[in-house]
Amino acid sequence: MRITLSVIKADVGSIDGHLKPSAELVKAVKEHIQQKGKELIIDFYLTTTGDDVALLLTHTQGKDSEKIHKLAWDAFLAGTKVARKQGLYGAGQDLLADSFSGNVKGLGPAVAELEFEERENEPFLLFAADKTDPGAYNLPLYLGFADPMYNSGLILSPKMSKGFKFTVIDVNCTTADRVIELNVPEDLYDLASLLRDNERYVIESISSRNTGEPAAAASTCRLRNIAGKYVGKDDPVMLIRVQGEFPAAGEVLAPYSIGHYVAGFMRGSHTGPLMPVTSRSATSFFDGPPLVSCLGFCVREGRLTEPVDCFDHPFWDYVREKVSRKSLELREQGFSGPAMLPYAELEYGGIVEKMKMLEPRFRLRKK
Repeated sequence: MRITLSVIKADVGSIDGHLKPSAELVKAVKEHIQQKGKELIIDFYLTTTGDDVALLLTHTQGKDSEKIHKLAWDAFLAGTKVARKQGLYGAGQDLLADSFSGNVKGLGPAVAELEFEERENEPFLLFAADKTDPGAYNLPLYLGFADPMYNSGLILSPKMSKGFKFTVIDVNCTTADRVIELNVPEDLYDLASLLRDNERYVIESISSRNTGEPAAAASTCRLRNIAGKYVGKDDPVMLIRVQGEFPAAGEVLAPYSIGHYVAGFMRGSHTGPLMPVTSRSATSFFDGPPLVSCLGFCVREGRLTEPVDCFDHPFWDYVREKVSRKSLELREQGFSGPAMLPYAELEYGGIVEKMKMLEPRFRLRKK
């Protein structure tokens, strides 16, 4: 059976700043999908990470379906209505357009979609991040799909013998989608050269070179490019098919043990380690740390199993302790050096006005 997996995520209001959406808000979003999605979707699952609500929808409408995207948009509007009623912070924050215009891409919500013919068994992972940008997935995807130190299947499995094709997008280009396709292992160093810059070059999708089948899809929108100013971090989502001709679930998850440094944290303007958290975790320390959750599913004829919370295991408790230490060590530097993002990443925020105010006060000193 040919199905589409769509995950669409947005922040439409949360309790006490950017911490967590209310139960009533989540209920409103869920009830809208249940009532209005009967004729459109096969199955769905709702989860939260930090202050974001993520909708996983299975259907046969294909990618970029106007009907599916409209369903999610209207569900987020229902949540926004509750957020305003309850006085939640940032009501409708990620809904950057006044009305729906055929596709939620470019309107604020994060979107990732995979369309494929179901295998006999079809496991996949759903990642949802908060307080960070799409480049946060670059390193884990590189290690999980291109590095045999993390993906032993690249050595041991004939099904992965030809490697993978990476599609990378230049998110600084706003006039059109500027993309490049790189084949691994041949283009490994070229891929690494691009992925060094997480704020500009972002992995959009990965496919198997053995079969041509789609393996992964990630959201790549930058809210600052849509709004023209800072309106919150992009909080990306991602779908990854696992096992068989793809990496095993454990190989995809292993790189998250690093707690690698990403953009985000407070006001989206700092650097912090990415913390793997359990599903429905709230944000806390310094509006962070940057968070990522992961749920594992199997799907059959579009019907989802119950999820496995992949980071709900004693091993990840140790990783969270490590990430907490890394967070504190870097936060001790406050605004100085690498603790805060470079000016190019801050130019959509209030610091622009500060610099304009200071500029006339500079003078040239004669030697």
